[in-house]
Amino acid sequence: MLAKTLETHVNEILASARYKDYCPNGLQVEGRANVEHIVTGVTANMELLQKAVDVHADAVLVHHGYFWKGEPGNITGMKRCRIGYLIEHDLNLFAWHLPLDAHPELGNNIQLAKRAGWIPEGQFGDQDLGWYGHIGSIMNAQDFARFLEHLLERPPLLIGDAGRRISRIAWCSGAAQSYFLQAVSLGVDAFVSGEISEQTVHIANETGVVYLAAGHHATERYGIRALGDYLSRTFGLSHTHIDVPNPV
Repeated sequence: MLAKTLETHVNEILASARYKDYCPNGLQVEGRANVEHIVTGVTANMELLQKAVDVHADAVLVHHGYFWKGEPGNITGMKRCRIGYLIEHDLNLFAWHLPLDAHPELGNNIQLAKRAGWIPEGQFGDQDLGWYGHIGSIMNAQDFARFLEHLLERPPLLIGDAGRRISRIAWCSGAAQSYFLQAVSLGVDAFVSGEISEQTVHIANETGVVYLAAGHHATERYGIRALGDYLSRTFGLSHTHIDVPNPV
């Protein structure tokens, strides 16, 4: 399919236009016109680009692309190397950020819930990025942390009472620690996100709601893979998912 057709279709499916984002969603660096083989990954780092070239991909689809608001606009250093590599190999780079977090079928948060067996009740927060619901059983916070470690293949940082009984939770992938107080207002027992800030500890200690920082990369692996699988099923594209590990 044409790269422009792929961009238009995904922007429509993810309703990209409705989000106020920190980067452009869609085609960020243009490569060859026709796309038959796509590679998906979390972040458009050089290792991912090189592996995409190794498997003869026509396009790379990521959650974290380039051209973030507030960063220098100069195409120098690392940025020059990455963009130059894409251009040298005629490789398209697509990125979908907030639209991929929030989507009710393909998004990072709903895909995380499906793998964890959580039962969503609704969305909350700025642009409906966060979710809340039940975990499907009752366990203490320490056991819930062990469950997350097994699921995500990294130990989460647990803040709060390790013995607290967990049933209702809120979650939001990536750097969503700023949603913690909104999650508390929903009456949940715990909030799961990717990162943590200094003030997060005090909120957990003073509200009694457990906070689990489960990893930015770890909580955002699933949406972009689901998008790639969807495009493969819908348009017959060859799809390779490549996970470049990141401990954060």
